[in-house]
Amino acid sequence: MQAYAYTALGGPEVEALVELPTPEPGPGQLRIRVRAAGVNPIDWKRRTGYAPPGAPAPVLPAVFGGEAAGVVERAGPGVTDFAPGDEVFGQAAGGSYAEQALLLAELTARKPATVSFEDAATLPVAAATAHDAVVQLGLPRGATVLINGVGGGVGVAAAQIARHLGLTVVGTAGAAKKAFVESLGATPVEYGEGVADRIRAAAPQGVDGIVDLVGGPALEAVAVLLADRARLVTAADRATVAKLGGVPVHRLRTRAVLETVAGWVADGVLDPKVAEVFPLAEAARALRRVENGHARGKVVIAV
Repeated sequence: MQAYAYTALGGPEVEALVELPTPEPGPGQLRIRVRAAGVNPIDWKRRTGYAPPGAPAPVLPAVFGGEAAGVVERAGPGVTDFAPGDEVFGQAAGGSYAEQALLLAELTARKPATVSFEDAATLPVAAATAHDAVVQLGLPRGATVLINGVGGGVGVAAAQIARHLGLTVVGTAGAAKKAFVESLGATPVEYGEGVADRIRAAAPQGVDGIVDLVGGPALEAVAVLLADRARLVTAADRATVAKLGGVPVHRLRTRAVLETVAGWVADGVLDPKVAEVFPLAEAARALRRVENGHARGKVVIAV
């Protein structure tokens, strides 16, 4: 099969379209013919050598991608709730920028017929993370949540989910994304020097919780707005949030979450805002859009 992988740790120069053996599903796994794969910042970060806590070292060449949607071709030992021909989406085990991919059965759900493969491929990582972050805050209806970095895939989903749950949403983004952020039902605030004062002006009632998707100095700049740091969660920077008294997003990683966000897409509550779709042969372009920070919404690879 064809797959887009990194052959060493480093920059874009280590990426290549390669030929690999078709993977065989192990216990608790499914093999799917990939129809679409979501592109996320973690993909290029792993190429540089970054690894989340507890993650094993990559086996090179390592196929990019952590989420996919497609059609089941084979179920591994012990998998009885999916069969060949089922249209599904889920979290990949071993990469998803490929013609074939393995999914973890417990983190896979059936794709609703009215949801496209491209939209479904954005849900296991971005939309599920957004769901977990907003739910973790536990804010009551009418409260105000700040989404720090609202213009990316997780932020787009978090804004819509928060609005659906009755929250007022303020989001930081670049000036060029003002209209896009407003289309999500959020009040846009330009990031950069003085951002805390601009947020105070946009939300004079105060900020009750923060979902951070940026980390570093940008996280430090907005944390001062929050009296209760227990209401500060990040999906971007564990070290900084710990210093500030907040916590990382606790990922639920359940099929139930996938079914919930897919249902919201089917019902029109959540639009993943797929901004661009690239063929597998142009996976490098798709990654550059995300790595360079120019994407508005989600970037998807169609296979």
